[in-house]
Amino acid sequence: MDKKAVEFHVRGLLQAIGENPDREGLAETPERVARMLEEVLEGIQYSNHEIAQKFGKTFSCPSGSRENDMVVIKDITVFSYCEHHLALMYDMKVNVAYIPRGKVLGLSKIARICDMAAKRLQLQEKLGSDIAEIIAEAAGTPDVAVVISGSHSCMTARGIKNTSARTVTETFRGKFEKDTDLKAQVR
Repeated sequence: MDKKAVEFHVRGLLQAIGENPDREGLAETPERVARMLEEVLEGIQYSNHEIAQKFGKTFSCPSGSRENDMVVIKDITVFSYCEHHLALMYDMKVNVAYIPRGKVLGLSKIARICDMAAKRLQLQEKLGSDIAEIIAEAAGTPDVAVVISGSHSCMTARGIKNTSARTVTETFRGKFEKDTDLKAQVR
């Protein structure tokens, strides 16, 4: 990320909306915004493959594991930014499930994958697809499900201003695509 360019453009944005970027409360805002964007959009610098490699720590499946045993983690909290309005997508809960094929991911790695994938400008539908792709690669299984529920400030704080609206997206791959019992365990 070109932080100096971000600072320059934030300063211009402040001027364009009629603010004085040199006044006390705004004097350091361009630098603060550049640091914030570097942090909250960190995922832009990584491909899905690179995230899978970065957080792909696996362990052998426990003895006695069966073919349809499943790992489900619910209510992983993330936030992101809508690529249409640069608006915050917040209060997002991610449920991830996968059927291991000989190895399991470290549980914290699943939350880290969700967090890093969320740190991009995007749509919630794309976030679910990206998480599913990363989990599939990292865990070595095509059987992955991702369900995301979240609020979007492009709907809650502007436009329609419907504060109770929540968006739910579902991404099902492999065995999850057709098996309604498996889907129900992720929702």
